[in-house]
Amino acid sequence: MSDKVSIEISKEAYELLRKTVEESGGEFKSVEDLLEFIIKETLGGEERSYSPEEEEKIKDNLRSLGYL
Repeated sequence: MSDKVSIEISKEAYELLRKTVEESGGEFKSVEDLLEFIIKETLGGEERSYSPEEEEKIKDNLRSLGYL
C-alpha cells in the first residue's frame, strides 16, 4: 500500500480532469489516476518511448486540460 496525501485544486481544474476521465474510455478510473499520470509523465524524469498513437492521445488529453 502506498502513502497518499491530499492536495487542493480549483474546482475548474477538477472539472477539466473529471471530464477527461469520463472521455478516456476507461483508460483512467478516477481524477486521481489521471492527475498521477500527468504528474509522472511530465515530471517523472524517466524517458519512455511512445507510439505515434499514444503520443497523440496524450497530447489530446493535455490539450483538453489546457496544457497545450
